[in-house]
Amino acid sequence: MIAALAAAASLAAAAVAQNSQAPESLLPPGFGEPVAPPPVAQPNGAVVQPLPSAPLELPDVEPSPTPTPTPPSEEELAQYEMPVFARRSLALVGPIGLADGGLPANAFGAADGGFLQGLMRRLSAPLPSRWLSISLRRALLSRVNTPDGLHGADFAAERAWLLLRMGESVAARSVLQSVDTANATPKYRQVAMQAMLATADPAGLCPLADGAGNSERGWILARAMCAALGNAEGGAKPLIDAARRQRVASGIDLALAQKVIGAGLNSRQAVTIEWDSVVQLTAWRFGLATATGVPISDELYQTVGPQVTGWRALAPAIPIADRARAAETAAAMGVISNAALVDLYAALDAGEDTPAALGAIASDLRSAYVGADVATRLRALTQLWDGGETPQARYARLVLTARAAARIRPVDGKTEADRIVAAMLSAGLDRTAQRWRGQVEEGGDAWALLELSDPDARTRLSYNAVASYSGSGDAALKRKVLFAGLAGLGRLSAQEIESGAEALEVPIGAANSWTRALDRAVSERQPATVLLLAGIGMQTQRWSTLPPAALYRIVAALRAVGLGGEARMIAAEALSRV
Repeated sequence: MIAALAAAASLAAAAVAQNSQAPESLLPPGFGEPVAPPPVAQPNGAVVQPLPSAPLELPDVEPSPTPTPTPPSEEELAQYEMPVFARRSLALVGPIGLADGGLPANAFGAADGGFLQGLMRRLSAPLPSRWLSISLRRALLSRVNTPDGLHGADFAAERAWLLLRMGESVAARSVLQSVDTANATPKYRQVAMQAMLATADPAGLCPLADGAGNSERGWILARAMCAALGNAEGGAKPLIDAARRQRVASGIDLALAQKVIGAGLNSRQAVTIEWDSVVQLTAWRFGLATATGVPISDELYQTVGPQVTGWRALAPAIPIADRARAAETAAAMGVISNAALVDLYAALDAGEDTPAALGAIASDLRSAYVGADVATRLRALTQLWDGGETPQARYARLVLTARAAARIRPVDGKTEADRIVAAMLSAGLDRTAQRWRGQVEEGGDAWALLELSDPDARTRLSYNAVASYSGSGDAALKRKVLFAGLAGLGRLSAQEIESGAEALEVPIGAANSWTRALDRAVSERQPATVLLLAGIGMQTQRWSTLPPAALYRIVAALRAVGLGGEARMIAAEALSRV
């Protein structure tokens, strides 16, 4: 069972990274397609291989002299376990290269390792911006040079720890797995345990368990679990009995470890988990409960940070209906893609036991794609958009409906142009959105979003165009955000920027330690460092409290280091979410 869960986790990562440019059928992915039957699970989780059709004929064994045992050296053992040609360098660490969409190897330039480590630790996550989170994930996953002053394994651990705090459990695990376990450091082991628990894969602890110290309670229990999962000689009972005597763990934490042991080969344990006395969910409890199919109440999920929402959304062991709401929130965070979210609701639409509320959302999404007429499709889109109860939930519905909105022609959807354009841009469909240029009211939200997201913009706007913007909601704040975005993207002349900054009271010229660090990273062409500093400058949970001057700095810096697409999407997102 545990091995199956680990394999499913890797499939979840693939779902998140679907290519949005792939050809589409009339229906979104998953709708109208037969649901494949689930694989037959073996009682002990073993992989069953077919038996040979006939008995194997083996040659007689030739007697040989009794060898004289010579203990191998540590170097010889290391070469046996990992050949020299297969070992990965700690000088270049990360799972994705340029061909996979990663940043260049020198993306952090000559930035000091201690400085980068400090930035990653200071960054409060999750970030308010979906698009900044997506961009930062890409940087943290990239195969980049290890900076001076940091051990390669520790560098991977710092990146993985930040990804975990962003809700990116699968990405964090892949960063750690780009380092050979023979190079594990104490920090690496510590973060690796968190990543394996976040991905609900206790079996992933086994390659590191034997080399861990005896002073950490988690690793003591991990060795017992691994003895059961690997059917080690002697089994897990002596280890778990010793842990109980030493009071390594008790209560729910010990019971969950025993539950994992019960999933091992030849185990005769049947452990019942009771949550009644538990008042706090931890990574240990989340990971082991999820791995063994033990449901966790919504009340316990309320005791943890928002990053666990991302872990929950990416956990294939959790029933799909139980992670639908988490998946919507994760989509607004940038953890889940539009395609993956649509797939999830397609599966709910095809299911027989889908709760009524989720079934209604899935039905509306189907109608939004293939309703009998335009009016039906627009009505379904409106119902989905109006169903979001919080600002984050409303933005998540824009992500969910991005490609359904893209099927509406400008001539048919003018009354909902603002939300249609915002929905398309939430999934990065910038060129598709530009079909609406000239079809929307100048000075409205859709017009402003199209100006910010235009990938082929060649002309500059005047400040008068910004001043005439009267979008919905807090018009004064949105005018400042529009100005900051256009100025950062180079869509206003220097004179117009100066005039606008004074008229709107946006102090874009103010300097402090953050702006100086950002300017230095730009001048030294360090896109990954710029993304980290952008995250530092966006330490707020509400877009309305992000200073427009900070948005200007972030957008301008990203554009200056070659991340113009990311800059445009962040600017458009800011206007959509204030």
